[in-house]
Amino acid sequence: MDWERSYQNNEIPWEKGQPAPPLVEYLEKNKISGHVLVPGCGTGHDVRLLASRGCHTHGIDISSTAIDLAHQYPKPEFGTATYRLVDFLASDNNLPTRHYDFVVEHTCFCAIQPSQRSAYIKAVHRSLKPGGYLLAILFTHLEEPGGPPYSTTPAEIETYFTPMFTIEQYWRPTRFHEGRDNEESMYLMKRRDLSKH
Repeated sequence: MDWERSYQNNEIPWEKGQPAPPLVEYLEKNKISGHVLVPGCGTGHDVRLLASRGCHTHGIDISSTAIDLAHQYPKPEFGTATYRLVDFLASDNNLPTRHYDFVVEHTCFCAIQPSQRSAYIKAVHRSLKPGGYLLAILFTHLEEPGGPPYSTTPAEIETYFTPMFTIEQYWRPTRFHEGRDNEESMYLMKRRDLSKH
């Protein structure tokens, strides 16, 4: 998938012009604070939502056009929202390590090639502070094969993530973008300290 070409050609059906409804729903009842990383942030709607809750939010994307579009939105009144062109999966991407309190992702895991999922999980673990959290919105119930997005299952999520994370909560959101009815699940996972093993 050539994400930059998609943005340049305005072939971006995932761009909904608003934050992810499951994230909006979560934040109505739960608090996220501190330094937050949003990988695959696109034009940054989730970044700005989190900043509006007082977070110091850092959005990254592999598409320079997406980052340019994100910069065109007004800065939030509260918190901070910054954007940067970064290949999250690269081990030498110059992101700070063990720095973020939260990584918040909306289907980034399901957008990349399944063969890259292990690298993704390592990148999330590397980015989080000890005891930090991953809040993830994942496509777990897609009926159509192929991708992106590439579907996964709750069983696969457990297999992929539990070596490096403890799954603390799993639930199905009641709000979603139009056309995504009952396709997504949300997970709250805590970073494991691998130095103790």
